[in-house]
Amino acid sequence: MKTIGEYKILKLRCLTFIVVLCSISSIGQTLQDYLSTASQNNPEIQSAYNEFEAALQKAPQVSSLPDPSLTMSAFGRMIETRVGAQEARFSLMQMFPWFGTLEAKEHAANLMAEATFQKYLDSKNDVFLKIKKTYAELYEINTIIQLEEENLQILDNYRELALSKFKSGKGAMVDVVRIDIKRNDSETKIQLLKDQNLPLQIEFNSLLNRDLDEMVTIPNSLPLVENDVPLERDSLFVFNPKLMGLDKKIESFEAQKKVVKKEGYPMVGIGLDYSIISKRDVPDLEMNGQDAIMPMLSVTLPIFRKKYHAKQKEIDFMLQAIHYEKQAVKNNLQTSYSMANYNISKAKTLKELYKKQTESTKQAMSLLIAAYSNSGTDFEEILRMNQDLLMLQTATVSANKNQFIAQSTRDYLISKQE
Repeated sequence: MKTIGEYKILKLRCLTFIVVLCSISSIGQTLQDYLSTASQNNPEIQSAYNEFEAALQKAPQVSSLPDPSLTMSAFGRMIETRVGAQEARFSLMQMFPWFGTLEAKEHAANLMAEATFQKYLDSKNDVFLKIKKTYAELYEINTIIQLEEENLQILDNYRELALSKFKSGKGAMVDVVRIDIKRNDSETKIQLLKDQNLPLQIEFNSLLNRDLDEMVTIPNSLPLVENDVPLERDSLFVFNPKLMGLDKKIESFEAQKKVVKKEGYPMVGIGLDYSIISKRDVPDLEMNGQDAIMPMLSVTLPIFRKKYHAKQKEIDFMLQAIHYEKQAVKNNLQTSYSMANYNISKAKTLKELYKKQTESTKQAMSLLIAAYSNSGTDFEEILRMNQDLLMLQTATVSANKNQFIAQSTRDYLISKQE
């Protein structure tokens, strides 16, 4: 009967490990719900979105005509004309930029707004990545806590077994003491992991901008992609918001060059001058007291060209800066993408190793338990192998976490849609 009980302990350990290792299923709506909440509540995302909304308001400003000017004169010593004294004078003038200037300004502003929208998308993706990382950390800690608690139960069973062997004269009391040492170690680890869980929960709720004490649903598994299809190198970062935003900035500055060129042309003003004339006390005076209406045409003379040349040079330098920035961003993306792929491959390789080591450890434990049942020796080796098996379980959980984080990082770099 004791031998059967001992093999039940080993079976419990193996089943626990299989559940942790093989329960790789989709989280479903849980993670998506958190991401949806963050997209609506996270202040960083909302700040970036409002910057985009503000950028949209630039186009109506730059594409509008200048305000007309109205000049009135009704006081002081007015001009005396042949047909009467001038009592009041009104001048209305509307300036018109060179043909196509307003359209060019609107186009440049809209392109810059599109660049701001890409910045908003990148901010949202960055927050989503932080949420996934914290989510994976919570998964790791809580899963390891479960493994440690199950290990405590197994150690309790081992303690009963060792105590029974000691009472029958086939074991030593030191085996019981060794188990108590392992139990104290496991209990301390559990407490430390629970303490570590609190700041992670606060971080997670902060990213969602909700009550810091609100409970977080901990996943039992992470959605891992084991057989992913590699992308072509040239199409890796086609949809990356950082690169797309820089492309829009380049287009906007190219459009601003056209704006500066058109601003170097004259502005044309069309106006009307209206004078109120009083009647003179002169009989039979033709047009006596008739108000004067005079159309006006005004043209600016952009003869000071230095400012226009300086503006063109400023835009040229900005374009060069953005091209360099784009290349730097692309280099960083390629480096990060390569590292993410390595981390994914590393996690998969380690999991394969842990799987083989687990099978060997289980076989060794079966032999040790059988030997201990007969002779009552090598109990210390059983505890060591039990600890090795626990380490393999926790290492597998950590590898799952690392693979998920690397996978999420890669999705962020290529801007994979959720």
